[in-house]
Amino acid sequence: MSNYEHDEVVPYTGSTRSKKEQVAEMFDDIAVRYDLLNRILSGGIDIRWRKKALRELSSIQPQLVLDIATGTADVAIMACKQLPSIQHITGIDISNGMLEVGRKKIKQLNLSEKIVLKQADSALIPFDTASFDAATVAFGVRNFQHLEDGLREIHRVLKPGGKLVVLEFSKPQNPLIRAFYKVYMRFVTPSVGNWFSKNRDAYAYLDESIRKFPEGKRFVDIMQQIGYQKPYYKTLSFGICTIYCGTK
Repeated sequence: MSNYEHDEVVPYTGSTRSKKEQVAEMFDDIAVRYDLLNRILSGGIDIRWRKKALRELSSIQPQLVLDIATGTADVAIMACKQLPSIQHITGIDISNGMLEVGRKKIKQLNLSEKIVLKQADSALIPFDTASFDAATVAFGVRNFQHLEDGLREIHRVLKPGGKLVVLEFSKPQNPLIRAFYKVYMRFVTPSVGNWFSKNRDAYAYLDESIRKFPEGKRFVDIMQQIGYQKPYYKTLSFGICTIYCGTK
């Protein structure tokens, strides 16, 4: 198993707890304000990113879907609306605080029979091999304690022909946009995060974990090494976000 720089990035640098434990604590702390902060910090464009990522599944018409790092279930809920072939979605996350917010949203939308959320770790997915037609991870792979372990577990639970779609932040290549992006992520985002959630560390961690994440072709190469077939990626919004796909 290889180690990557982002594996070592943690929300609370003074803590002796594992990355997994710190990430769970961080999301528990910001869960109630998470959706609001997403909309504010992205200007609502994160909704369009999720829709574009889910379009990558339309060709395989999945019936059973696993949403890893489901958080407040935004992708699971959107998938139900966007992909009529879906019969059932299971969302997993290590943060019970985020899951509680997601369950309330699901109940309000009368989707409780179609979407079920469980507290579980991406490195130890509690389902049998070849259980799902598709898997999604939106803004979650950076938070895996060990990137390869998580990707390998997802590959295990996919059925042959099943598809993984990952949506993740990345760094713009255009020098002007990249300069603005650096300032925004390093200074604006932590300040806004601190103002609304009283947790500056969470949004400082966001910036550092993006900077050290193996993006683009590097991530596609990791997917291929693990066993995903014909992996590819598509950049969105000048490279601020990237979709990665691969098939079992």
